[in-house]
Amino acid sequence: MVKHIAGLENLLMLHGEIFPMDNGYWTKIEAWMTSITKQVPHGIRYSLTLHDRNNVRVLGYDNAHHIKPKRKRFAVEKTTWDHKHLKSRVEHYEFESADQLLEDFWNEVDSYLKEGTR
Repeated sequence: MVKHIAGLENLLMLHGEIFPMDNGYWTKIEAWMTSITKQVPHGIRYSLTLHDRNNVRVLGYDNAHHIKPKRKRFAVEKTTWDHKHLKSRVEHYEFESADQLLEDFWNEVDSYLKEGTR
């Protein structure tokens, strides 16, 4: 059983939504319930992505796969799959809630678009 997660219903209602933007960019949101595992402890699979005019993903938050940890001496390897992509760079994302996920994603979309195509 999945514990209550703030904003979960809102996130799940956005599943499959595509939001075109005036500048040719567009976003897509996918989210669904799944079994709770060590890799997906919150029981939500998700992919929130921003694509450019050429349909190339330039930003994404997801938990579709494991990412290789950065080599640090004596560091504990993360077992959760939550992470974000910024073009070809991938880094861990600390999932707190569905509300926070949506807020973080939209804030980063806004920042990305304000800074241009980087």
